[in-house]
Amino acid sequence: MRRSRAALLLAITLVLAVAGCTTKVAGTATRDPAQPPLKVSEDGYGIEAGFDDAPTRIEIFTEPQCGHCADLQTDFGDQFAYYIGVGALKITYRPLTFLDDAPGGYSAHVSNALFLTAEGDANGAQFQRFVKELYAHQQRTKGGSGPSDDEMAEMAQTAGMPGTVVDRIADGGSAVDVADMDTMNFEYLYTIDNLSTGTPTVYDPENDEKLDIYDNDWLTKLMQT
Repeated sequence: MRRSRAALLLAITLVLAVAGCTTKVAGTATRDPAQPPLKVSEDGYGIEAGFDDAPTRIEIFTEPQCGHCADLQTDFGDQFAYYIGVGALKITYRPLTFLDDAPGGYSAHVSNALFLTAEGDANGAQFQRFVKELYAHQQRTKGGSGPSDDEMAEMAQTAGMPGTVVDRIADGGSAVDVADMDTMNFEYLYTIDNLSTGTPTVYDPENDEKLDIYDNDWLTKLMQT
């Protein structure tokens, strides 16, 4: 019996030693594998993608029909998703609808869909990929009808969003008072820059600074500070 216990103890020791070796990871540490959260901002008019304790936070004022907003997503959307996913960046998106010809138009419809995603179990990185998909399929003709609910749901699925969120977008329910959202976000944007009040505007609230997004290295520089 003593031999058996000794052999068992030796076996356990060997297993622990081997397991301990396999858990050692070389290289740069990454944050906890928990997914970055997605939620509506406290004021009700922004969508927050990322961990609250992310060391870098920005706010992006964006209009779904704005061509320069689409360019921003083409150039930096994948980097946004990466930095959100590893916990280095939190983005608050603040949609505007000033390019709509009438209430309930293209931009209002897309803006509402963005808020629908925050009413489920999607995460911040998935949301960022959805934003990029929306702008990649932007209709550049002003006053167009914009994507349908089913088309946006398909984009959400491509972005990896859960089926419950995809279905919610397809159903097309109301998630935000778009008129109030547009008014409040424009007023906020105006306080940031009352001379060049347009989109896209990327704002660093910690340093109270409008970022120069036409500097090709602006995001790299921001993430290094």
